[in-house]
Amino acid sequence: MPEKKPAPKKALQKAGPKALVPKKKAPRRGRAASAGGEPGERTYTGVPKPNPAPGKPDRLLFGTGGTPHTALPRDHPGAVRRLGELGLGVYEMEFVHGVRIRPETCEEVDRLRRETGIQVTAHGPYYINLFSLEEEKLAASRTRVLDTARALARCGGDGACFHAGFYQGRGRDEVYAHMKRELSALADALRAEGCNVRIDPETTGKESQFGSLDELTRLAREAGRGNLGITVDFSHIHARSNGGFNTYEEFGRILETIRERNGKTALQNMHIHLSGIAYGEKGEKHHLDVDESDMNYRDLLRALIDMGCEGRVVCESPGLEFDALILQRAYRELNGG
Repeated sequence: MPEKKPAPKKALQKAGPKALVPKKKAPRRGRAASAGGEPGERTYTGVPKPNPAPGKPDRLLFGTGGTPHTALPRDHPGAVRRLGELGLGVYEMEFVHGVRIRPETCEEVDRLRRETGIQVTAHGPYYINLFSLEEEKLAASRTRVLDTARALARCGGDGACFHAGFYQGRGRDEVYAHMKRELSALADALRAEGCNVRIDPETTGKESQFGSLDELTRLAREAGRGNLGITVDFSHIHARSNGGFNTYEEFGRILETIRERNGKTALQNMHIHLSGIAYGEKGEKHHLDVDESDMNYRDLLRALIDMGCEGRVVCESPGLEFDALILQRAYRELNGG
């Protein structure tokens, strides 16, 4: 990725949120994941090496969404142990097809989390749709969000992310009002049962999905009571706009919008997703490794540093720990460490 000269920090902080409209330019497409052009064909061999220790403490921790390729055994405890060996800092448990984790596994994850210093988050099942028009599916979606948060709490983690749902041809104001009621009720239910996990609906990669940055920052401001936040997936924001939001200045506007709407503390406990991504006119197609995508991660990291951001960066690239180490190394280089 070619180097770009960053705008002065002062200029970035004065930019304000403005209208979150990407810079006008010719659309750019993410490249294929492999020579065959399909995700999942690439194999990952070799042993990744930990990065040198930073010269100063990391304010952003990096890790994987899912079990690292080199974890043995390839389960949740093995993932936490392996990420600790690699000097990474975050593990996001992927409950893709359902929240299935035994109590004894939760206890082991919690123990290993304490031993290694790894922070644990979770991604809820992909079947969640809190705007389903079928009551049975809506009830099941509520249960999946709650179960994700409960399992994460038993593991000693925080930050349960999920895709909230789809517009399904309805007006965006109608869907927003419905989502506000649903997410407020879920946050209240968790608080009432003593579950302190924050639920973090994720910015989504397609226009057909609820979850623009505007919608989620509004939700966190209007419905949040301390346990409703946001997962900011910068790759999804880039894909949703068909190649926009990929410059230092645009990343700065995103962060400034979050700060103005949700407060400075929202930048001090961020839940971030980052990967390479393939996209088109309808938005996200699939994830890519960062070196096979046009995702401008170095300028994003610069903006995060300049805005004083802290929190967790979960890498969802197919390469998982290989890319998480690339991102961590770039962050430390840019951060002077």
